[in-house]
Amino acid sequence: MPPDRHIATFEGERRRLAGLAYRMTGSVAETEDILQQAWLRFAGQDLAALESPARWLTTVVSRLSLDHLKSARRQRETYVGAWLPEPLLESPEPTPEQQWMVTEDVSIALILLLETLSPEMRAAFLLRDAFDYEFEEIAPVVGRTPATCRQLVSRARKRLAGAEPPEAASLDAARPIITAFWEASREGDMQRLLEIFAEDIAVHTDGGGKVPAAINVLSGARRAAGLFVGLARKRQLPQRPCPPLRRINGAPGFISVDPAGVVQTTAVSLRNGRIAALWIVRNPDKLRHLGDVAG
Repeated sequence: MPPDRHIATFEGERRRLAGLAYRMTGSVAETEDILQQAWLRFAGQDLAALESPARWLTTVVSRLSLDHLKSARRQRETYVGAWLPEPLLESPEPTPEQQWMVTEDVSIALILLLETLSPEMRAAFLLRDAFDYEFEEIAPVVGRTPATCRQLVSRARKRLAGAEPPEAASLDAARPIITAFWEASREGDMQRLLEIFAEDIAVHTDGGGKVPAAINVLSGARRAAGLFVGLARKRQLPQRPCPPLRRINGAPGFISVDPAGVVQTTAVSLRNGRIAALWIVRNPDKLRHLGDVAG
């Protein structure tokens, strides 16, 4: 069994390492697997021989995440419909293992932006801007020269510049608008939905080809409202109160179950009192880690 110092060092870095792995992969399951692999490697190391155990761990997690991402990108090419990261539900009293979910920037908007970067660019950007790695340190991780790493980070910053999402609203502030959306979407009230939605709203629904979901991201208030009006007419949903609000990747949202028994998470981005984005995950493979938590 590894000495206590190994355990204390690894646990002290768990939050940062998990935040890095999740931002690289967008997967809770892969994050847990990567951390387990990193721990097994770390447990066999002589700490006295490591100049910086924390940096050693960050490098290992980065390389494991990069390997996964290169493989996952090939799978994404055949992914059915819109892709969203596995949702992270904030617990009122998070365990140490869950603490990274509430202390790291793991917003859905950020993960989707990072998805537009190449695996190497994504890793270089996170290591430089989130972990303050020097380009000489990034180079062996991504397999590029320091000069190329500098270019990768520069390009990543340009792509992400000005695209930071607005600060997530408090649950109390979000409750009236989300409740109004819940009611209007179930009633199929087109006019009310148009009043609730921002003109440039984007609706992402991830079913992964496993359950019914919109194939493409729906942009614009009228198209988005049309989706929910159509669903309401088709399903004839019974009246029921809006589920309790939860933090999902830092954003207000809720968990619900449709008449067919499909569990889904709905995360909401608000801007100027209207809904600017909806991120709906229905793919059961991405909800396994939630357990029986439907509201």
